[in-house]
This record gives sequence, structure tokens and C-alpha cells, in this order.
Amino acid sequence: METPKYKTALIVGAGEGLSASLARLFARQGIRVALAARKIEKLGALCTETGARAFACNATEPEEVERLFGLVEREIATPDLVVYNASGRARGTFVDLAAADVANAIAVSAFGGFLVAQQAAKRMLPNKHGAILFTGASASVKGYAQSAPFAMGKFALRGLAQSMARELSPQGIHIAHFVIDGGIRSAVRSEAPDRPDSMLDPDAIAFSYWNVLQQPRSAWSWEVELRPWVEKF
Repeated sequence: METPKYKTALIVGAGEGLSASLARLFARQGIRVALAARKIEKLGALCTETGARAFACNATEPEEVERLFGLVEREIATPDLVVYNASGRARGTFVDLAAADVANAIAVSAFGGFLVAQQAAKRMLPNKHGAILFTGASASVKGYAQSAPFAMGKFALRGLAQSMARELSPQGIHIAHFVIDGGIRSAVRSEAPDRPDSMLDPDAIAFSYWNVLQQPRSAWSWEVELRPWVEKF
């Protein structure tokens, strides 16, 4: 039973929280890490801590995504592990939503995922090896009031992952979508003292991503739901 091995990871939509936890975990496993975000100034400390390299990229622009992969290839190596962690939101009552804001939210959550995954898959298919992971949310499976754009984007991202899994898994590419069903703990957002572990720990989420990456191909998951033990669903 062979466990997959990965050498170079690219995390798109990088920042604090889950992306940082993933970067630290991958680095501890000896994987080289590239981080991509629109603004990379905020990634300096994380790069110093993990040895990662940061690259500026707007994931909704095809030319920028293609350039990103070219830079990562030249300066580090071709990524065989890609995580799409970007998302866009536009909250408000349905009749008051601005069309441009909705279009941008969908572009960040879903179209950017397509662009990144397409560039990744082109490079992984010749070797019949690689993994592409998508970060979803509660909104991937249930649309909340005054949050239609987020649900539209996350539903689309889930559909993309499912379609890719059916097409690319038989060619050796592990596609997985993670439904993060609950709030993620952060430096500015934590549980009340009387509700311990009622939010998702980003390190715990990253550990679940890693567990999926270690699955032998005879028993691959295409989707995993993660929620705190007290979350209702």
C-alpha cells in the first residue's frame, strides 16, 4: 500500500489562519512551499518561519495565474500539490446586491479555482501524480440569507471539484474538496470560555488535509466535511 509523496506545494489565497497552518505543516514534512496572494506584504513573517516564497497574483486573471505557475516552476519547482484557499463575499439583502460585487465574489471563489486548477492539472497529468485541494465552506452545501454571492461561488467550486475528481482521479490526480462547516478560530475570533472547541482550530483542519493527502489511491476521498463537535448540521 503505497503512500503518496509530495515535494512542492502552492497555496493560493494565502494569509493567516488555515493557509498559515498548511504552510507550517507542509514545511515540517519537508515540502517546499510557495504562497500566492494579491498582497504579499502580510506574508513576510510566515515566509521567514517556514522558508516559503511569496508570489503576488490575482487568481481571477488568467494571465496572472499562468505567470504565477511559471515563476514557481523557475524559482522553486513544478508544484505537485496545489491548494485553492481563496474566496469572495458580498453580503446584503438580495434586492440590494450590486451586480459588480456579485460577479467579483463568484470570480474569486470559483473562477479563480478553475484557473488555478487548470494550470496545476496541465503540469500534473504528464506524471500521473499530484493533488489539488479546494477549501469550501458551509455555503458549499447550504445558502444562507443575505449571502447569495458566497453560496453561488462555493456551490460552483464544489461542482468544479466533483467534476474534476471524476475526470482526473483515474489519471492519478487526487482531487479533494473540504466543506469547512463552522467558524475558524483566529487571533481576533475565538470561543467563549464556556464553549471550548466550539470553533475549528486551523491546525486541526490542516491535519485533516494532510490525512487526505496520505490516502492510498485505492481509497481516495473526493470530499470531506469538517465541523466542531458541537456544530449542528
